[in-house]
Amino acid sequence: MTTGLQVIFIEDDELVRRASVQSLQLAGFDVTGHGSVESAARAIDASFPGVIVSDIRLPGASGLDLLAQCRERAPEVPVILVTGHGDISMAVQAMRDGAYDFIEKPFASERLIEAVRRALERRALVLENQALRRELAGQSRIIGRSPSIEQVRRLIANIAPTDASVLINGDTGAGKELIARSLHEMSPRRDKPFIAVNCGALPEQMFESEMFGYEAGAFTGAQKRRVGKLEHASGGTLFLDEIESMPLSLQVKLLRVLQDGVLERLGSNQPVRANLRVVAAAKGDMNEHVADGTFRRDLLYRLNVVTITLPPLNERREDVVPLFEHFLLDAAVRYERPAPLITDRQRAELMQRDWPGNVRELRNAADRMVLGIVDDGGAASLDTSTQSLKERTEVFERAVISEALEQCGGAVAVAADRLQLGKATLYEKIKRYGIVVKGDSSER
Repeated sequence: MTTGLQVIFIEDDELVRRASVQSLQLAGFDVTGHGSVESAARAIDASFPGVIVSDIRLPGASGLDLLAQCRERAPEVPVILVTGHGDISMAVQAMRDGAYDFIEKPFASERLIEAVRRALERRALVLENQALRRELAGQSRIIGRSPSIEQVRRLIANIAPTDASVLINGDTGAGKELIARSLHEMSPRRDKPFIAVNCGALPEQMFESEMFGYEAGAFTGAQKRRVGKLEHASGGTLFLDEIESMPLSLQVKLLRVLQDGVLERLGSNQPVRANLRVVAAAKGDMNEHVADGTFRRDLLYRLNVVTITLPPLNERREDVVPLFEHFLLDAAVRYERPAPLITDRQRAELMQRDWPGNVRELRNAADRMVLGIVDDGGAASLDTSTQSLKERTEVFERAVISEALEQCGGAVAVAADRLQLGKATLYEKIKRYGIVVKGDSSER
């Protein structure tokens, strides 16, 4: 096995240790043997790229002591415990405390090899996801290379350090909240709250109490004081999405807060200071709402100091593939799955689609691909008529293996027999397709 992952095997019986280390090495693992926890502990920390196999009963510190150390210093490193027959209850408790698996003595070398293989696959996935997180952290939040997105990035960099109010225009799902968060995170207010309010989702009768807060007894059911969104956002950034949906009766009150920097909770005459930076977002032309009398012109002037326009994806197709690849990495981290590679054919089809749901639809397509959902017309399958024989075969093979594993309750050995495959071959395919093996069977 050329994974670069390592195995630490701890056993004080030299003959058992040598035999087990040799079996693991013959199976292709990079193994080092130790006679005590103290000897092995120096090599173990959160960055250790592998797994640990340890006998429970050892001179000095025990395998359970080792498990406790790992939970503190390296909680994501899998620990497999080796136990005698009389220690089964102890091993079961260790599993509850975070051990990855346990093996009962005497054990066949195949049982040890399979347990280590599973643990290493888990460790490899964790390390891959950590690398993906580092890659994501190094990326700009605003992904794309189109001239329009480059202009948005320059505008954000220019106005973020100021307190200028911003109006973001764009279709549903275009990423308006992402722009608002970027403005906040690049501003001096970054350490204060970012409060997002969807004006279209708040019932009109609740709008004022949600935004301004209230005192105890202000109305029926108001049993204690509640701080509203405006007050909560003080010092930070208030993001008002779908601003065109804000009731007229609230617009004049919001305008006063923005102009005077003070608000009053419902049921109180005591002014409260509110130091806000407001970023609003809207669909369509706000001037049309002003013209039909549903939005105050003076409030629009106050909100619209700077305008950022986000074009839909079908007007910036060169951004589709970079965005999709970014979302694949993000989904792989969230779902703890490998990040799939997309083919040139899939890249071309991604760019040809109109994506009426914009960035939100593209993100959902990336989620489906990482989850292996290929039967809903999403980007995971794209158009099967354009797929090569190899691509179609892989889709079919993944579905057959997943079904066999589900029917066998996650028992890889049983599924391998049913599929007439060697266990090593099946493990390789499980890893290649990013299939999650569910169940807890010793037959794996």
